[in-house]
Amino acid sequence: MAHIVVLGAGLGGAIMAYELRDTIRKEDKITVITKDPKYHFVPSNPWVAVGWRDRKDITVDLAPTMAKKGIEFIPVAAQKLHPEENRVELADGQSVSYDYIVIATGPDLAFDEIEGFGPEGHTQSICHIDHAEAARVAFDRFCENPGPMIIGAVQGASCYGPAYEFTFILDTALRRLKIRDKVPMTFITSEPYVGHLGLDGVGDTKGLLESNMRDKHIKYMTSCRVKKVEDGKMIVEEIADDGSVKGEKEMPFGYAMMLPAFRGIPAVSGIEGLSNPRGFTIVDKYQRNPKYQNVFAVGVCVAIPPMGPTPVPVGVPKTGFMIESMVTATAQNIGNIVRGMEPDSVGTWNAVCLADFGDQGIAFVAQPQIPPRNVNWSSQGKWVHWAKEGFERYFMHKLRKGTSETFYEKFAMKILGIDKLKEVKKG
Repeated sequence: MAHIVVLGAGLGGAIMAYELRDTIRKEDKITVITKDPKYHFVPSNPWVAVGWRDRKDITVDLAPTMAKKGIEFIPVAAQKLHPEENRVELADGQSVSYDYIVIATGPDLAFDEIEGFGPEGHTQSICHIDHAEAARVAFDRFCENPGPMIIGAVQGASCYGPAYEFTFILDTALRRLKIRDKVPMTFITSEPYVGHLGLDGVGDTKGLLESNMRDKHIKYMTSCRVKKVEDGKMIVEEIADDGSVKGEKEMPFGYAMMLPAFRGIPAVSGIEGLSNPRGFTIVDKYQRNPKYQNVFAVGVCVAIPPMGPTPVPVGVPKTGFMIESMVTATAQNIGNIVRGMEPDSVGTWNAVCLADFGDQGIAFVAQPQIPPRNVNWSSQGKWVHWAKEGFERYFMHKLRKGTSETFYEKFAMKILGIDKLKEVKKG
């Protein structure tokens, strides 16, 4: 019998456990360790922040489903991973040993890297359901006394889509409240251009997003570094192509939401050979750590180098379908290993994204996510908003049922020519 631990139960960790159950042997044991027993559908957080969803609408209690699947479930935060000893130390003093471990922890949010930044400072966040609920309270209060609004992503951020989504969702919400005319909006980003997304763009994301911002009277500033945040004021440096500071601005705001930079969580950071300087887990093409070959990683915690030099640091996002691609490859590879075979599955890291704008949206497909690509496509329309709502219901259903991929999903992806695994010659 092999004991496989999945560390984390977010988007990657939950489906990782379900998919492992289908690929390993019956006698093998799976244990999921997570700090939060309930899953929250993070892509819906922008809707929560304007009151279009409540916590209960996007929450799944994982424990009953895990029990039905025969998966041990420990809702306790990890304190420290000890890869030399093949064990995880938990916050309550427990120690869990493993034969194989999949790190799927998601990120640590680096609000502390900027003075006055984040929910404990002067800006809002939509990275966690708790943050989104606080952002909703702040938005309701703001609407009683509207003023300037700042949305965007700071230096080192690697998740830009939600910032664009939330910008346009706020625009829609303000128009419905008939106070949009009282709210000057500015989008501030570390990206070198609007629509870069940490991916050097996908299709015409630059043109589509710039056009939407002009149409909706949203000003934007690129290649920006947030120096500090004070109550009602953000100090922003504009950076030239050579890295020098070409200007500094004091931007007033009544409401601000800026996405932070990510880093690895403390439990898996600072381990030589396992994590990079930012605490992200290093993996090979099989999602396996080169030094500790019984350690795998999927999702936001995986180390991916940036696309190339930019005036301000810009990270690479890990999108939903890309993460599912990592999960499938990892499940297949661990399934091989426990049967005495070599890993041979490689994720495509294809990206399929739906960015909702409240009443329409932008969709893009990047195959693979990181250029050069075989497919590089983006499109806009009301259908994207409806598709995002449909996907929310579908994904929540999957988690409640304990299914990683339904027949319908497999069929649809096959029709669209979007694969999770690369074709690899198997000797």
